[in-house]
Amino acid sequence: MKKAMRNLGIALIALTLGFSTVALANDGGKNKHITELKFIGNLENQPVFQLDLTNTEEDEITVTFRDEAGNVLYTNQFKGANISKKFMLKTEEFGDTALNVSIRSKKYNSTEVYTINRNHTYVEETVVNKLK
Repeated sequence: MKKAMRNLGIALIALTLGFSTVALANDGGKNKHITELKFIGNLENQPVFQLDLTNTEEDEITVTFRDEAGNVLYTNQFKGANISKKFMLKTEEFGDTALNVSIRSKKYNSTEVYTINRNHTYVEETVVNKLK
């Protein structure tokens, strides 16, 4: 039962985060910087996210995952023109708290922040059918 409830919670996360957000920033129309963070599924019952960064020129990106209290759970820097990284989050590290993911571009001096929320809902359905 506990596993079924957990799978339901994970499915709800997938629905919540299934619609990714795309943020655009440009340099007077010359250089484009496109960021996309999306939920792509679960691996070993842990949520996996994919970050896609599309730049026309090489950039240095800093990715930081923080919990609601501001504690840094993960931070790393990546360099390149087109970057694609996958992140698997261990749910026991942050439980049901919301996470903030900040993506900072050194070249464009901009920061984009995404929020990851986990929602658990329990649905009970009772059906009555008439037998002949």
